[in-house]
Amino acid sequence: MSALLEIREASKAFGGVQAVTRVSLEAQKGEILSVIGPNGAGKTTVLNMISGFYHPDSGRIVLEGRDVTDLAPSRIAELGIARTFQNIALFRGMTVLDNLLLGRHVHMKTGVLSAFAYWGLAQKEEVAHRKRVEDIIDFLRIQDLRRRPTGSLAYGLQKRVELGRALALDPKILLLDEPMGGCNHEEKEDMARFILDVNQEWGVTVILIEHDMGVVMDISDRVTVLDMGQKIAEGTPDEVRANPRVIKAYLGETKTDLPGGSRG
Repeated sequence: MSALLEIREASKAFGGVQAVTRVSLEAQKGEILSVIGPNGAGKTTVLNMISGFYHPDSGRIVLEGRDVTDLAPSRIAELGIARTFQNIALFRGMTVLDNLLLGRHVHMKTGVLSAFAYWGLAQKEEVAHRKRVEDIIDFLRIQDLRRRPTGSLAYGLQKRVELGRALALDPKILLLDEPMGGCNHEEKEDMARFILDVNQEWGVTVILIEHDMGVVMDISDRVTVLDMGQKIAEGTPDEVRANPRVIKAYLGETKTDLPGGSRG
């Protein structure tokens, strides 16, 4: 079975620092793939290359058999890859509803000039986009927040809104960069459930960076482990948890086991 997304021997350096060295990974359609590793392992750089924010110095990135290595982020988004950021990237002065509507921009066919010429068409398009956004608001259980400025929301709710804005692109692949970072236990549980539901009910493939190993081991189908910019292990959560190289990279020894769990 051919992968939905392939990274083939990708490398990226910044000045004299080699952030990623010949990393290869595949994401299969419909799976949750977690990319883990200590700080500075190159995880976010990998996500940035997939989403077009960085272009690899060497290697290729292939989506559904198409080489997308050198495409701009806007074109990558149009092809069905959406992402959230480690540091929340919402428009804080705008309402939740408007932030989510912005996420629909790649699907908006009616330009400003044609909107004047074909007012009915533009109206019909806006109604369809608003319905999709309302579906996402219902899914994320933020109905009572739609008119609130995002900057006024608690941190965990802002994380939820950012997930919603990514979902507004109707992505094939959702890239999540530490969606639970800074969240409390209850907020982490909510986010984990939303991620599972997006994956299982909506059929969206998820590539996840997350430091909470309990969450990673609970919800992932497969796990890729990076250390110092190189891939050191890959497999099911159980396989990765028992891998001596992974244990050493995280803990500096080979006795202690990583947290466990079963996918819920």
